[in-house]
Amino acid sequence: MASLSGRPDLAVLLAGTVIAPDQFVSTTMSDRAPLSDWVLKGDNLRLGYGRRVLFNDFSFEVARGEILGIVGPNGSGKTTLLKTMLGLLTPLDGHVARHNGLSISYVPQRDRIDSNIPITVLEVVLMGLTARSSAFHWVGSADQDAALRALGLLGDEALAPRLFRTLSRGQQQRVLLARALAGEPDVLVLDEPTAGMDIASEAAMIEFLRDLNQRRRVTIVIVTHLLPIVLNLATSIMLMGDHNILQGAMNDVLREERLGALYGVPVHIGIVAGRRTLVVGNGDSHV
Repeated sequence: MASLSGRPDLAVLLAGTVIAPDQFVSTTMSDRAPLSDWVLKGDNLRLGYGRRVLFNDFSFEVARGEILGIVGPNGSGKTTLLKTMLGLLTPLDGHVARHNGLSISYVPQRDRIDSNIPITVLEVVLMGLTARSSAFHWVGSADQDAALRALGLLGDEALAPRLFRTLSRGQQQRVLLARALAGEPDVLVLDEPTAGMDIASEAAMIEFLRDLNQRRRVTIVIVTHLLPIVLNLATSIMLMGDHNILQGAMNDVLREERLGALYGVPVHIGIVAGRRTLVVGNGDSHV
């Protein structure tokens, strides 16, 4: 498993809390799809708040084992879509389903941990385990071992005794990722996972997520406003524009004419060192 050092049954973890599974429409055992099929699905959705409609007649499927990138500028509806997918927001019309027994962990861009509370890194990671248990659950050595293993996946075991509030923003983001991984989720959802990271740490995070997906078959959903973050990582993508979502496999969606039509500016796609790269704007030369 790649390192980032230096640099429930039926539960969704959100900032250390559990969201009730009945917020989803779950399939029954008889109509569950095979393991190779979808894990989250939305049909004929109308998304928005109150009378404000953002998207009409929108459907999606998140396939087991894929890496889905949800990309769009601030205010494009990414948060609305994400909350709907997680069951935190009821669609104005249509329904969202997930398979019974599916465990989903969510890594927020910013956490609600009060900076005045002297909580250690280990205690933050333990939230990923205790949030699934009863209020009277006693944290034992097995829980601590699981938390340390999660930190170890990211090469951050040495941070365990430190106060969370003393960490850099990038370090805090890795600790929140370790908390999500402590419960060994089937689906990992990340909101702006590279926020506050330098270039080296960002590259290491991308490589870690790729390795996590390939080695452990964790389904990953990444929400970001930066297309380059998922350009060479995601297997499928949702590009969010003005009341429009362009979605599909990366090779189908990442076409210059489609991106240009969505964003209203010329977009050129090239290959550098074997990786996709983008050039935005007019010009005759392509990278």
